[in-house]
Amino acid sequence: MGLLAPMDGGFVSRFDAMASPCEVRIETADRALASAMGQAAEDEARRIEAKFSRYRPDSLLSQINASAGRPLSVDSETAALIDYAARCYDLSDGLFDITSGVLRRLWKFDGSDRVPTRKQVTEIRSLIGWDKVGWRNPEIALPQGMEIDFGGLGKEYAVDSAVMKIQALGDAPALVNFGGDLRVSGPRVGGKPWLVAIESVDRPGASEGLLEIAFGALTTSGDARRYLLKHGVRYGHILDPRTGWPVPHPPRSVTVAASTCLEAGLMSTLAMLQGKDAESLLEREGIRAWCVR
Repeated sequence: MGLLAPMDGGFVSRFDAMASPCEVRIETADRALASAMGQAAEDEARRIEAKFSRYRPDSLLSQINASAGRPLSVDSETAALIDYAARCYDLSDGLFDITSGVLRRLWKFDGSDRVPTRKQVTEIRSLIGWDKVGWRNPEIALPQGMEIDFGGLGKEYAVDSAVMKIQALGDAPALVNFGGDLRVSGPRVGGKPWLVAIESVDRPGASEGLLEIAFGALTTSGDARRYLLKHGVRYGHILDPRTGWPVPHPPRSVTVAASTCLEAGLMSTLAMLQGKDAESLLEREGIRAWCVR
């Protein structure tokens, strides 16, 4: 179980999951209720991580990725996530693609100058493209060598699911934050909003400002600390799956507000993938967002 500590007006539960620091803030004087809510959120985060992590050889995702063209039937939860990813692929004209995770084999954004060659990128692109995958709910057929990766939506889905688990236990106001992707169950006691800081892209530990949130979710996609630098050219970690190369001129970060973490995460990711046109996309879609350049 994570650490449960007092906070102003309640308790905060902290733990690590999905390679991220996680916390659940609960406004209640009932320590037992806060403990149960924190544990429910942690259990849900760990369940989803165990099921969909690409790093665990026994996960369902790893089984799908090892299927080598053999059709597999999946459960309803997995099918719903795949259906969502397929819709995102279609709506984004291929910019959001859960088969693009194989690019991590070439791109190691560690601040070095190790940029892959054009030949390497061209070769690996043959393993990318949701349109190459056989998907007819609930059966998926993944071609040999291809993978799917829920990295672009798994943590956001976990936040949404954890909030629902918490709400089933009581009506104490809560904020669930998994690695900067967060959602609130509603306003704080007395109808006050929660205050959330937008992290600075240049000064670790500092913030660009504070946002108020009483309902829904916030996610942030950023390009501040993962990059390569070669011959004076900076290669950020936001990759276009259609080209295999970093998106030119993306914002340093995009924070999006939406009713769910899944929705907010999709739009913050798509905005980053638009590069110099990020703000235009968000304005055109009427999205509440904050971009840092």
